[in-house]
Formats: sequence, structure tokens, C-alpha cells
Amino acid sequence: MRDNSDADPPADRESPVGHPVIRGRFAGERAVRFDPADEESLATAAETVGRFANNSVGSEDNVVMLRGAAACAALVRGTGSYKTAAERAGGDVTVSFIRKWARVHDLPRSVRRHVALGEIAPTAAKHIARVSGESRFLLAWATLDHDLTVREVRAAASRVNDGESVEAALAAEGVDLGRMTVSLPPDAYRELRRRAALDDADPGTVIAEALEAYR
Repeated sequence: MRDNSDADPPADRESPVGHPVIRGRFAGERAVRFDPADEESLATAAETVGRFANNSVGSEDNVVMLRGAAACAALVRGTGSYKTAAERAGGDVTVSFIRKWARVHDLPRSVRRHVALGEIAPTAAKHIARVSGESRFLLAWATLDHDLTVREVRAAASRVNDGESVEAALAAEGVDLGRMTVSLPPDAYRELRRRAALDDADPGTVIAEALEAYR
């Protein structure tokens, strides 16, 4: 059995700031690495942030948006503050803009992957990044499973930050946290139903117990 018992999934980025871990997989040569400790790289990050803030990067390309987020994060790390980063980027770049996108870059890899794939809108990812800990995962997976709009994600994130549980915040948007549709091979489907019937349990309970044992 696989041993994953050493820790829960990290709710923040584990790889170094500015490294194109996810972007590199989807963008290839387009993936730019920003090094917060290198002045030339910081200059590139500042220029990238400026173009990104002015929407002159030209696109709704999710990978390009992740590049802008990486530039924001690297600029914050390299300058030491959101305010200084915004000043370094120049133009109309605000502290709020820098903070929001730097947080997106700090999301865990599993969430950023779905952003790069276009399955979570970058604008929704900004709101997912506003919450912390396990709430990030729960809100991200609910966004995927229930096709939440950016407005719904924003509302749920605001409720969580006001002290509500993720479950209650999503319920207010009509979402039953944990409910999802899965497709199984016929043999697995038959076995799931057989075990559920013999255990007098809901199939979801059987799946949850199997996952707990797998950990």
C-alpha cells in the first residue's frame, strides 16, 4: 500500500517563487523563469507586470496569466513589499493588483494545474487564493465539480473570510460540498455497488473509507 501518511497536501506553493513548474509543462519555451535574487530578472518581472496590468500581454491565455502572476510574486519577493513591487512595475499598477496575482502564484501545484488547463478561470483563482489552508482545496474542487462562476467563487471566498465554514459558504451558493459525479469501469462499478449493499452503506461512504485506507 502506498504510504502518504506523512502530511496533508500543502495548501501553499512548495517550489521556488518564479519557477515555471506548471507553466513549463504547458508553455514549453514560452515559460519564463523569474529569479527574485537577480536584478536583471527582476527588471524583466517588472516589465511583465506592467504589461500584464495594462492587459497588453494580449490575451485570455491562462498560461500567460500565470506568467503574470509569477512575475508579481517574484517582484514582491525581490523588492520586499507589495508597495515597492507596485512602484517598481510603474504605471497604474496597484498594490491590490500585485497582491491578488502573487497569491495566485502561491496556490498549490494541483490547483495551478487546473488554471493552466483552463478548467479554473484565473479570475476565479484570485478568489480561491484569498482563503487559506484546506479551504483553498475545497473551494477549488467545488469550483471544478460544480462549474462555479467567478461571482459565486468570490461570494463563497468572502463568506469564508468572514468566518463561515467552506461548507456553509458553498451551501449559500447552492453547492453541496463533496458531491460529484464520477465514471467507473464496469467491474469497479459492480464491486462498489456490491460492497455498499453488503455493508448497508452509501457508495460514497465506501469510496471515502477506501481513500482513507489508501492514505
